Amino acid sequence: MSEIPLIFLMHLPDPSASSRTARRRALAWAARWLLAAAGAALLAGALWGAGHWARERALRDIEAQARASAQLSLTALNHKLDKYCAIPRVLAQDTALAGVLESPEPRALEDLSRRLEVLGRDLGPAIVYVLDVTGWTVAASNWRAPDSFVGHDYRFRPYFTEAMAGRDAAHFALGVVSHEAGLYLSRRIDGAHGPLGVVVLKIGFRDLESAWARSGMPQFVTDSRQVVLLGYPDDWHYRVAQPMSPEEDDRVRASLQFGAAPMDLLPLSSMLVDEDWSSAPLWRLTRAAAGLEKGTRVLHIEQPVARMDGWRLHLLSPVSAALTQAVLAAQALTLLMLAVLFMAGWWAAQRRRRARALLAARDALEAEVRTRTDELRHANERLRDEIEERRRAEACLHEMQDELVQANKLSLLGQVVAGVAHEINQPVGAIRAYADNAGEFLRRGRPDRAHENLSTIARLTERIGSITQELRAFSRKRAACVEAVDLDAALDGALMLVGPRLGRQGVHLEDRRTGPSPRVRADAMRLEQVFVNLLHNALEALADTGQPRICLSVERGGGRVRVRIEDNGPGIAPEVREHLFTPFFTTRPQGMGLGLVISRDILVEFGGSLGALDVSLGTAFEVVLEPMEEAA
Repeated sequence: MSEIPLIFLMHLPDPSASSRTARRRALAWAARWLLAAAGAALLAGALWGAGHWARERALRDIEAQARASAQLSLTALNHKLDKYCAIPRVLAQDTALAGVLESPEPRALEDLSRRLEVLGRDLGPAIVYVLDVTGWTVAASNWRAPDSFVGHDYRFRPYFTEAMAGRDAAHFALGVVSHEAGLYLSRRIDGAHGPLGVVVLKIGFRDLESAWARSGMPQFVTDSRQVVLLGYPDDWHYRVAQPMSPEEDDRVRASLQFGAAPMDLLPLSSMLVDEDWSSAPLWRLTRAAAGLEKGTRVLHIEQPVARMDGWRLHLLSPVSAALTQAVLAAQALTLLMLAVLFMAGWWAAQRRRRARALLAARDALEAEVRTRTDELRHANERLRDEIEERRRAEACLHEMQDELVQANKLSLLGQVVAGVAHEINQPVGAIRAYADNAGEFLRRGRPDRAHENLSTIARLTERIGSITQELRAFSRKRAACVEAVDLDAALDGALMLVGPRLGRQGVHLEDRRTGPSPRVRADAMRLEQVFVNLLHNALEALADTGQPRICLSVERGGGRVRVRIEDNGPGIAPEVREHLFTPFFTTRPQGMGLGLVISRDILVEFGGSLGALDVSLGTAFEVVLEPMEEAA
């Protein structure tokens, strides 16, 4: 009986093991929760940091764009002021205007108003008028208008008093008669016996305000008292950017500079901004304006107006939508990147699992890779050998092509040598005769006739030199050099080489070139060889033709230059035309069948072509070349 409790106790669960398992489970759950909390905190911090960085970056970009827009607006304003500021000074020095004020007769004043009217039309949105020494308007460019300034007293205006004091005055105010605001520029008119009056130019800014309104951003100009003088939106005119002292407010209202305007504060409230990211302050609209809703945040850019003391240009660039969009875009990109990182981690974990399953096949795969690598290496070696063989074959082909070109050139040269020799024999015989005549004239004491004979000998030697020089240049073997070639020079050189044969055969050459031909992309000697080939083919075809004729013409059109060589020979049979450019095909017993083939290959190197045209009589070949200016 005493053993039963012991056996029973041996099979009971160990309380210490259960507690350890529970603790491990609790620690695992706690670790999971801590990891989830850390991930959530990391996600929130990343989103906040991305949004903060995007907001400040966008704010910086908006500030740069706003400053550029403000600079453009300021440039337009300064240009307008520069355009008009010198006009009162010029008019004040007009002796005719001073003469009218010295003798202010009605007829003279009316003529002055007409002159100012013409000037006002030329100046655009501006009004020019003249005040006498009492401030009374005696002439104006708007003298015909219902709201004419003529007959009004403006001595209370500061621009009159300052001008009479001898200073150039500039005063912005609301018009008493026209009720249109503008900038008044004035200058005193002096006569022989003292001041005669004041000339005033009133400038309107409706064109600038319309341009600023199209930008969609509030833009306005303030004076030294922070009163809005002009700008967009219109209902901000004559409001103040910051409160004035009671004394200053009373003084401005009493001057009627802005009429009965309430001169309230602008609907703006300042905000704080980190100056490490932006040097311009942020304001908030306290009510809707300029198409912007209440509460919209705007970036304030301020620039001084150089021409006017105390004037400052203000631009408000809305930033709310751009900042919100930038923050959302940055946060979305951050979420996407974190998602990609999470997917990359998950994919890496899955890859590790698959890698464990693929370890058994690694050795077989490595062996297969080694086998394939050896095969690829051997194939690569064979390919290198084949490439080297191909290079050698291409080099041999190019060398053979050059040899064929030179052989064709020498073949042509042999055909023209007889004619050239005959061409040289004539001036050589003439040289001998003129030399004997010169000696005889010297013996008779007639040096003038001897000098004429010697000059003729010099011209004949120059002719022989040009012929031999052309032969040497034509026979010389050199590498092709594609460049700008004078087409007329190549044609004239070919005609010089075949000229003797033309004369022997009695062939009439009809040169239809009407002016200088364009420069073409070619090699001069090889292009001349092509023309010599084609001319000799034409001469061969005209051997048994009565009244033989060769026509040469050059045309330009469609971005190409076309040289046409046509004869009135028997033409080309249809069965022969199919094999014209087949190597070693010829219809002449002494021909090699390579002339046209080589000529076509030469032209292809220049980007040109050679073809036989279908004509009713004889044969016509057309050489197509590329103009050098279009090729450049």
